[in-house]
Amino acid sequence: MQGVTRLTKAPAVATAPLLMAAEPWADYALLDSGEGRKLERYGSITVVRPEAQCLWRPAEGAELWEAAHAVFEAAADEDRGKWRISRPVPAEWALRWGTVRFYARLASFRHLGVFPEHAANWDWVCEQAALARRPLRVLNLFGYTGIASLVAASLAAEVTHVDASKPAVAWARENAELSGLSDAPIRWICEDARRYVQREARRGSRYDAIILDPPKYGRGPDGEVWRLYEHLPELLAGCAALLTDDARFVLLNAYSERFSGLAMAGLMQETLAGRQGIIEWGELALMEQNGRHGAGLSFFARWTP
Repeated sequence: MQGVTRLTKAPAVATAPLLMAAEPWADYALLDSGEGRKLERYGSITVVRPEAQCLWRPAEGAELWEAAHAVFEAAADEDRGKWRISRPVPAEWALRWGTVRFYARLASFRHLGVFPEHAANWDWVCEQAALARRPLRVLNLFGYTGIASLVAASLAAEVTHVDASKPAVAWARENAELSGLSDAPIRWICEDARRYVQREARRGSRYDAIILDPPKYGRGPDGEVWRLYEHLPELLAGCAALLTDDARFVLLNAYSERFSGLAMAGLMQETLAGRQGIIEWGELALMEQNGRHGAGLSFFARWTP
């Protein structure tokens, strides 16, 4: 068992990190990586995207890479650029993870509407829902296209999905319809996450589980500015105030090379002072289909009682 550090009246923090590695599944595979790029398969469509952390050489030959349907050519800002289409790609196509279905699209910010490394988180959410042995009330902040919301809803959870982007919320609702979850108890909220949490606190609302996947920088629907390092402490403290007495988990994920899982765990320990439990932390990664190794992509911290 991992060692833990303890503060009086606060959750324990694991002293060793976890590697949460998402393995390939039927509709996704990391085919190869290297030289600052990833070669991925989404259903039947293969794409090449930049990934600065892939410092090694590719394992596969150039022929496989050159056969990709689309390549994202980044501008000065790595998240911005354009797709160069080499083979026909539909405007959208359906993928599946477990019982949840969702649309993939070549989005303008190098993404396709799904972060496949989060499959490790989806597995964990399923485990926590099973351990709870009761329907959970779940808040998903920065919910994007809603896959985590749909995973929770498929497990009988009552879900509140919050994202500041109207197109992302619309995409999430389309994914819910595709998954046969249009009538599931999901509230779709287009709002700034901090403002929503503050309002829920005033209302006295409570949740059994909270998922957060904040960006480094973003804007709310009314021009609100989000900066990860500046605003996360306040937001996480607000989330702690929304937890029920018998809450099941808090899951925080962040994409920033300057923000470690241990830093997130320390912040979480402070904001959850007065609760028991353990805070695990570490890195989310994708494992290559060829079994060579994985690509670390983001950091996480998660609390359970």
